[in-house]
Amino acid sequence: MSQDTTVRAADPLLARLADAILIPPFPGASAPRWILDALGRGLAGVTLFGQNISAPDQVRALTTGLLAAAAGADPVIAIDEEGGDVTRVAYCDGSPYPGNAALGAVDDTVLTRSVYQAIGADLAALGISFDLAPCADVLGSADSPAVGTRSFGADTALVSRHTAAAVAGLQDAGVAACTKHFPGHGRTGTDTHLAIATIEGGLDDLRRRDLPPFAAAIGAGTRAIMPSHLRLPELTGDLPATVSGAALTGLLRGELGFTGVIVSDALEMRATRDMFGIPRAAVLAVAAGTDLLCLGRDGSEDAYLAVREALVAAVRDGTLDGVRLEEAADRVARLRGGLARTRLSGAIPDGVVSMAPDRARIGLAAARRAVRAFGPHRALSNPVIIEVEPRENIAAGRFGWGLGPWAPAGSVHRVSVAGGRPAGAEPGAVEPGGTEPGGVEPGAAGILAAAAGRSLVAVVRDAHRDQNTRSLVSALLAARPDLVLVEMGLPLWHPPEGTSYLATFGASRASAHAAAEWLGLA
Repeated sequence: MSQDTTVRAADPLLARLADAILIPPFPGASAPRWILDALGRGLAGVTLFGQNISAPDQVRALTTGLLAAAAGADPVIAIDEEGGDVTRVAYCDGSPYPGNAALGAVDDTVLTRSVYQAIGADLAALGISFDLAPCADVLGSADSPAVGTRSFGADTALVSRHTAAAVAGLQDAGVAACTKHFPGHGRTGTDTHLAIATIEGGLDDLRRRDLPPFAAAIGAGTRAIMPSHLRLPELTGDLPATVSGAALTGLLRGELGFTGVIVSDALEMRATRDMFGIPRAAVLAVAAGTDLLCLGRDGSEDAYLAVREALVAAVRDGTLDGVRLEEAADRVARLRGGLARTRLSGAIPDGVVSMAPDRARIGLAAARRAVRAFGPHRALSNPVIIEVEPRENIAAGRFGWGLGPWAPAGSVHRVSVAGGRPAGAEPGAVEPGGTEPGGVEPGAAGILAAAAGRSLVAVVRDAHRDQNTRSLVSALLAARPDLVLVEMGLPLWHPPEGTSYLATFGASRASAHAAAEWLGLA
C-alpha cells in the first residue's frame, strides 16, 4: 500500500486538512499527475518557480489546467515575482520592472504602486493569483546578503510607505500580496537559505526599525505575511520566527493585529531543514501559528507526502492541536474564496495574454528615474564592456542580467574573479542572458590589453560585498582613469572622486536598459 493510500485510509478528514494548507512545487512546464490528483482532493495550491516557466502561452495553459483540476475554490497559485533581481516569469531575460531599491531611490509611492500594479497585472494575465512579495525588510548599515536590492532602503519610514504602496498595487490588479520577511531580514549577516539568521539588536530595536513596514502592510490590507527563519533571542530564544509562537501568535497576531494568512518561508531552506528536518519543521510551524506551508523549489512528491503524513500523525499523537490545523485550513479556504471571486469578477482576462508593452514602458520609465550618475559623462568609442559576475544571491538565482542586449556585438565580456564567482559556477561559464566570455582574461592586465585604444566600461553588482571585485576595479582605474563604472547592485562602495560612475540600484532588464541609454548604447 502506498504512503498516500495509508494516510487517506488512516484518517481522510485529517489528510484533507493537511492538504488544505500545502502549496508544494513540482518540476517541469506542465503539472504532473500527482499534483492534479492532489488538487482534486483539496490541495491548497502550488508554488511556481523558474523551472515551471518558459513562455506566456505555456504558463497560461499550465494555470488553466491547475484551475480545472482543483476541487471547490480556486487553488493558490503562488510565485516569487518581486521585480528587480528576483523574477521567475522573466528569469532568462531579466525583469521588465526595477526592484525595490530602485523604487526606494526614486521615493515616489505613486510610481511604486503603479509598478506593482503592472507586475500584478502580468501575473493575473498568466493565471497566477498569489505573489510572495513585497519585501518589507529595512536594511541595516552593513546591508544584508539575503536582501540587498530587494529592500526599499535603510529608512524605516520610507520602507513603510513603499511597502504599503506595493501591497496596494498588487491587490489593485487582483493578485494577493504576501509581505515578507517578518519580523525583518534587513539587519542580518546570514542568508537563511544557508543557516538560521540572527537579527541584530533587541525587541525595542525591532519595534522601532523593523516592524513599522509590516504594520503599514497590514494597514494596506495585505492578504498574507511570510515570516522567515530569523531569530531574535529576546523574542524567539533559539528558535527561528517560522516556528515561534511568540513571534507569530504573540507579536504578529497579537501586537500587530494581523488576521490574514501566515505563510511559511520555504521549509527546505537549511535554516530550518538542518535544525528540524522538513516534516517536523512543518508541524512546528503550524503549531506556532502558520497557516500555509511553502515547501521550497526542489521538493518532490515524496517530500510533499512526508509533510502531509507528519501533520496527520502530529494531530493523532497530540503534538499538534487538531483545532489549530482546522483554523489554518479555514483561513486558507477564505483566501482561496477571495481569489475565486477576483477571477470571476474579471481581473484575470480570458484567453492567453502576454506581457503588455504599456506595462513594460512603466518599468523602463521607473528605472530611468532611479539612475544616479556621478563624475563626467564620457562618450564611448568602440567600447570593451567587462561585466563582473557576483556571488549568487540564492533567492534571485543566476538570472539574465547585463548590457548585452544593447551593446555592440562582441563588446561584452563576462568575467569571474576569485571570491566573486557565483556559487557552483565554473570560470568562464555563460550565465542566462550573458555573453560568451572569450577573448579577455579576467585579470586587470588582460582586460587592459583588450581595451587598448578603446573605451572601457566595468559593470559590477554589489562591489561592496567582494574585496576582489573592488581590487579589480581599482587596478583598472589606476591605469584607465577614463573607465566608466556601472554599479548594478547597491552603491555602497564608491570609486575615487572624478570617476565616471553610474548606479542603477538593481540588475533588472529595465535597469540595464536605462543604463545602456545613459551610456549611449541604446
